[in-house]
Amino acid sequence: MTLQVIGAGFGRTGTDSMRAALDMLGFGPCHHMFELKDGSEQQRLWRAMTASDAPPDWGSLLGGYRACVDWPTAAWWPELVEAFPQAKVVLTWRSPESWWESFSKTILPVLVRLRDSDPDAAGYRAVALRSLGGRFEDRAHCLAAYEANAAAVKAAVPAERLLVHGLGDGWGPLCAFLGVPVPDAPYPRSNDAAAFQARVASQTPAER
Repeated sequence: MTLQVIGAGFGRTGTDSMRAALDMLGFGPCHHMFELKDGSEQQRLWRAMTASDAPPDWGSLLGGYRACVDWPTAAWWPELVEAFPQAKVVLTWRSPESWWESFSKTILPVLVRLRDSDPDAAGYRAVALRSLGGRFEDRAHCLAAYEANAAAVKAAVPAERLLVHGLGDGWGPLCAFLGVPVPDAPYPRSNDAAAFQARVASQTPAER
């Protein structure tokens, strides 16, 4: 099994809904930050990779997955695009201001906690350090990083290989891009800010 779809968008751009959609369309299992559950093999593998200067071993990290979205993989989209030249690329997108509003209420508090309790966590290294340069509490910097990431994706990935999928775009553009029929079911909508906050609140300290 090899990757067929690579998600290049930051978290909080509809990535979990995209994960569910790709699973429904037959491109699953789809890798997402949710795979890095406390004590899981994925957590161990990604922690080791993000602490190393060695090139990622994608066979070990993503073997068995047909797609990937969200962090941590989104922080390595250039490497993935090169490693899997046949894979299509989806840039999930929302306006920068609406992204910051969601990010600041959800992921940012988690990064603050990880900075103080577990700065070696794979999620912290991928998001706070690699994608946001350590300045994840700086609104202007984060907005610039968000826009720069989208611009870099559009510049690097050929148009025929790339879909920019905005919030609310639904099945039509995605199914046309992937060459599959539109399902007889609503496009998924999951992990909004309230659901994210509830999930974090329900976790034990070791899982956060």
